[in-house]
Amino acid sequence: MGAQQSVVVVGAGPVGFLTALGLAQKGVDVTVIDSEPAVVRSPRAAVYFHTTLAILDKLGLLEEADAIGYRNSRFAMHWPATGDVIRTDMRDNPEPGQRITHNLHFGQHLLAELVMAHLLRLPNARVRFGHRLTGLEQSEDGVRLSVDTAAGPTEFRADWVIGSDGARSTVRRLLGLAFEGHTWPDRFVATNIEYDFAPHGFEDANMVVDPVDWAVIAKLGRDNLWRVTYGEDARLDEAAILERLPERFARILPPGASYRIDNFSPYSVHERCATHFRVGRVLLAGDAAHACNPCGGLGLTTGVIDADALIAALGAVIMGEADESVLDFYARERRRVFLEVTSPLASNFKRMLSETDPARQAADKAQAMANAANEHDAGAATTLSAMIRGAPMPV
Repeated sequence: MGAQQSVVVVGAGPVGFLTALGLAQKGVDVTVIDSEPAVVRSPRAAVYFHTTLAILDKLGLLEEADAIGYRNSRFAMHWPATGDVIRTDMRDNPEPGQRITHNLHFGQHLLAELVMAHLLRLPNARVRFGHRLTGLEQSEDGVRLSVDTAAGPTEFRADWVIGSDGARSTVRRLLGLAFEGHTWPDRFVATNIEYDFAPHGFEDANMVVDPVDWAVIAKLGRDNLWRVTYGEDARLDEAAILERLPERFARILPPGASYRIDNFSPYSVHERCATHFRVGRVLLAGDAAHACNPCGGLGLTTGVIDADALIAALGAVIMGEADESVLDFYARERRRVFLEVTSPLASNFKRMLSETDPARQAADKAQAMANAANEHDAGAATTLSAMIRGAPMPV
């Protein structure tokens, strides 16, 4: 690896920070830039599956993540209209060779801050908040980035650039890449509330199936904060969400529930994918490359796997262990996984939660019951996990 090799990561979320950390641990010079003044703390992803935790372990982060997060292995699906509840425990159905048989629950901002702390301990890494990307120019041997800061415009030069700056990615826009797909007519509302669901038959992770009042409910961490995500018509006035919220909670929460709202965040829901994940010396990862609805928690999971794959692929190119064709493999394979696995699965989860056809809802419930009863068959879980991971990078 020549001394000149450097990477600028645009986007200070978990995917960007994880990619930066993995490359910096290999000795690559890494700079992370983000337009925000600090890590964004609004309610976002909060549950990390064993596939994600295995990647955190590879990067030396799992012990601290475990100290921050709340361990959970149990999950429940609720049908309020009939009172049916299906409960499962992932410890009853581990994949062959699976070491981690729990999920971790904690806010996405805490994960970003944890990874950033590790990154900043390395002498070859730095983080620059308040840096808004405005331009990208590529040449055969590098990339020039134009950036606005509070002190005025500046420039960065890098051998490689990674865009992990979210679904509204500036990097993707500057590359001229289309973000193909659709935006759902729903607006999702993620709320953090203080309320004890456990005495009311809820597990620490739950899906509530209802054509109107569907919800995803999960304990956020070790304190008594819970994430309640529900959907509403995106045509409703976003500024009036708090006025509508008590009526919705009166239908979702147990009768007479007394709760405290800690935070909330409305957001549009996309099912979209960039036409390419690589243009020359610029690569995309996470929501900048693909965005899906959060039902099932597959968006961040796929993004973290992107980070792991990109660490391997770009790291090998920079170290002289592989030629640039491996970056094309990364771009094709991670795009394929999103289009063929992540997006269809997430879309089906969303459909199941809010299914309006009684016959299809009954079929969904019967299938869920059959899956829960088949505790000792790890085949389905193994296949799903392998599909989301995709093919390993050929390095």
